Amino acid sequence: MLVIIAKLISVLANAIVVLVIVQVALSYFMSPFHPVRRTIDRIVEPMLAPIRKVVPLMGMFDFSPLILIILVQVLATVLINLLV
Repeated sequence: MLVIIAKLISVLANAIVVLVIVQVALSYFMSPFHPVRRTIDRIVEPMLAPIRKVVPLMGMFDFSPLILIILVQVLATVLINLLV
C-alpha cells in the first residue's frame, strides 16, 4: 500500500514539473488568452504566486518556476523516503 502511495506522489510531482515547463514554454509564443494556456495557468499560477511574493524578478528573469520545480522535487523525495 505504501509503495502505491509513493508511486502516486512521484507521478503527481512529475506531472507538476511537466506542467510548469509547458507553462514557461507556452508563455514565450502563445497568447495569454488562448484556452490551452489559460487552463495550464489556472493550474500552475496558484503554486507560483507565493514564490513570486518572496522572490523578486531578477531583471527580465522570473526564477519562480525553477524554484517551484526544485521544491516539488525535494518535497516528493522527502515524502517518498518517509513512506518507503
